[in-house]
Amino acid sequence: MDIIVGIDVSKERLDISIAPLGTAFFVENSHAGLDDLIGRLKATHGAEASCVVALEATGGFEMLAAAGLSSAGFAVIVVNPAQVRAYANAIGRRAKTDPIDAEVIAASWLRRGRKSAPCGMPKPRRFRRLSIAGGRSCR
Repeated sequence: MDIIVGIDVSKERLDISIAPLGTAFFVENSHAGLDDLIGRLKATHGAEASCVVALEATGGFEMLAAAGLSSAGFAVIVVNPAQVRAYANAIGRRAKTDPIDAEVIAASWLRRGRKSAPCGMPKPRRFRRLSIAGGRSCR
């Protein structure tokens, strides 16, 4: 079974929804919070190959999570917030809260299946070269 982890990113926290399981929780958007998230995902879902993480691009606040999760071996997709909002409108989810956004992100990528990827999606290798502290390339 493919597991899609939807993450709504804000400056202070990461709201997480795991589809199709319906599990939801949040962690701080910090190194400690990211370590907690990676630990939970590895403990409950084991094989990273079956776990895809989709998170919204939010002006750079997503860089710590994207780099850290990619470095931990997870497939990471940074999605366009406009596409997520369009999907939410299409399925009638007009309410906008961070936990609902995380659920919609996970549901939209679960529906698309593993064949889809957003245009211009960075290669996972690119995230491995990012500095977790500053989000800059380490070349």
